[in-house]
Amino acid sequence: MGRAVAALYDRLLARPQRAGLAEKRARLVGRATGATLEVGAGTGLNLGHYGAGVTELVLAEPGEHMATRLRRRAGARAEIVAAGAEALPFADGRFDTVVVTLVLCTVGDPVAGLGEIARVLRPGGRLLFLEHVRAEDSRAARAQDRIAPLQRFFADGCRPNRDTLATIARAPGLELDDVAHERLPKVPTWVRPLIVGSALRTPGAASTSSPALSRA
Repeated sequence: MGRAVAALYDRLLARPQRAGLAEKRARLVGRATGATLEVGAGTGLNLGHYGAGVTELVLAEPGEHMATRLRRRAGARAEIVAAGAEALPFADGRFDTVVVTLVLCTVGDPVAGLGEIARVLRPGGRLLFLEHVRAEDSRAARAQDRIAPLQRFFADGCRPNRDTLATIARAPGLELDDVAHERLPKVPTWVRPLIVGSALRTPGAASTSSPALSRA
């Protein structure tokens, strides 16, 4: 399944990209500054949106087939690391900015993933996120629940009914800074609810060591 999703990913997102998703990415990713990590970078659709304020760019992607396409697109512009959100092989406070776009729906343990993101951010650093989420309307949310098993199977683990905003809001070491509720264009109704915003790394209780680092 991973090979097929990687091969079709850019094609499946072509209409949403043209209909406004690319602009949403540009506005968000353009806020990145300093040493920047993108988690779940996929095929690299955000690459063209990083600005001059980014002094170093690291792209983490756990999927072998996605990473192959990512390397082709990135060339020498970024360092590519084979890693998922739950085990980031970087030192505490390594980055000024972490970016996730359409990623947290597929992370096996989003709480652990956000803990790792908080850990690798410096105090005062920023998480930038663009994620499709559970609908606020209860009827639409129940429809997401019904479709979730099929979506997860056919979309490489994507869970359309996750309340990702609540998960970010509760994440130790992160504090919501701003969030906008938007719509993902030209996609099925169950993946349209979208949040775009940022959270700041506080001096709080994020984990102090990474499983990936402890194995190194």
